Amino acid sequence: MLQLLSESPLLLLFLVLAIGAPLGKIKIAGVNAGITSILFTGLAFGALSPTIKLPAIVYEIGLVLFIYCIGISSGEQFFGNLRRRGLRENGLAFGSIVLVSLVIVLVSVFSSFKPSYLVGIFAGSLTNTPSLAATLEFIKASTPVALVEKALAEPVVAYSVCYPMGVMGMILAIVFFQKIFKTSLKANTQITDADKLTNATVVVLNDSVIGMEVGKIFTANHLNVVFGRISRGGTSFLALNDTKLERGDLITIVGKPAQVERALDLVGERSSTNLEIDHQQLDVRRIFVSNHDLVGQSLKDLNLPHTMGIIITRIRRGDSDILPNAETTLQFGDRVRVLTGRSEMAAASKFFGDSYAAQSEVDILTLGLGVAIGFFLGMIPIPLPGGIVLKLGIAGGPLIVALILGAVNRIGKLVFVMPYSANNTIRQFGLVLFLAGVGTRSGFAFRETIAHSDQGLSFFLIGSVITISIGLFFLFVGHRVLKISFPKLAGMLAGFQTQPAVLAFVNEQAKSEQPNIGYSSVFPVATLSKIILAQILLTLLS
Repeated sequence: MLQLLSESPLLLLFLVLAIGAPLGKIKIAGVNAGITSILFTGLAFGALSPTIKLPAIVYEIGLVLFIYCIGISSGEQFFGNLRRRGLRENGLAFGSIVLVSLVIVLVSVFSSFKPSYLVGIFAGSLTNTPSLAATLEFIKASTPVALVEKALAEPVVAYSVCYPMGVMGMILAIVFFQKIFKTSLKANTQITDADKLTNATVVVLNDSVIGMEVGKIFTANHLNVVFGRISRGGTSFLALNDTKLERGDLITIVGKPAQVERALDLVGERSSTNLEIDHQQLDVRRIFVSNHDLVGQSLKDLNLPHTMGIIITRIRRGDSDILPNAETTLQFGDRVRVLTGRSEMAAASKFFGDSYAAQSEVDILTLGLGVAIGFFLGMIPIPLPGGIVLKLGIAGGPLIVALILGAVNRIGKLVFVMPYSANNTIRQFGLVLFLAGVGTRSGFAFRETIAHSDQGLSFFLIGSVITISIGLFFLFVGHRVLKISFPKLAGMLAGFQTQPAVLAFVNEQAKSEQPNIGYSSVFPVATLSKIILAQILLTLLS
């Protein structure tokens, strides 16, 4: 059986997936590992024999697909967040990595471990393959040829021992923190009644708005609602910006409850009349956005009320309802609630595309182009003071490119964002490839080092203490001092750890996009910092 698994990597891959996936649904102390269990299943298989491991390209492809999809879907939010709170969040990540570096220096003072082992502990406890790769390149360039092979093995051994606990330790830190501070990944992800979009009908009574144009009412009062249709004397029509209100008009309003109430007080009072759609004049329906030409376009630029006679009252993106405004950009897979004339509905459907099948389609050209550019960026050597040369690698390069492309959405006719459902599918597929690949390739080295190396247990214990301690420190400062919502903070911890497996665990518990936003907000800085500091540590400790 062992020989069969060694000779059949595809069989090994799908066995790991088939066994690991259901194991992740088993709850222990109220918590299940989710898709992360595939990593542990891979470790178990890999521990059986040094020949039972998946080719490196499996986890590399998985990592790149996962990272790229995260970046593409989070780019717009990442740069928006960077302008608002990005400095403090990345400051927390960078400061925590520097703290780990200082701990490694302290360990070097009180131990006889070689610098290469210590840097391997640093990379493994923070589960950062790019920093290990940078360390190996640094050692290769500064070690005599006869000694290179042995020198390269040292950081890899320490890394392999610390890596599994680098994953499990962060998960344990999240679980412990929730128990200690009585918080939950789900506590802040549930959509409350105050967050849900609602609608109301208002009758125009206030003299201050009678005779005013709708657009000027919004501008003067900074309303965050959408006016849909107006009923006047038995006739229904769209509430366009240049429409002037008259006493007794009935207007439909969509928005969050607090904003709807504010609009009601401003315009008049809530009407008991349920303003039904007059299907002889207006019609309303949800339409899929699948037209390539619209993706990345803002509603301000499209100016749909005046160019198409269309008002969008809601946008359904994934599992969330979004209230549209002028700056809202359309994305593949959005379901827009369209209000327009009955005779114009067919034209509106054609304009948006309205193809359900297109939600699963991926533009292979833009996917391949984006990832290829990311690879090129990752291979560019970046010189630093002291003769240190670093590279972003296959994780950092594609992520940075994806974040930029996700923010710009499109370049000319090339649309880089993906349909929501297709992005989710590719992201999960990439993640399971990564987990299975890393697990099988680390399993035997982990077993051998723990069982037969005098230093193996020390590496494991030091790495475990570093991982769990820094995880708790990161969560405490972020949650109690910086007041970051816990689902986003847990995603930030996964990004700080540059660890998709931890993000998978958090996503499994949170059922929200907040962890992904947190992950992408600190991942680039965390990756770059670890690459730089690993090489600096090797220089200082040698």
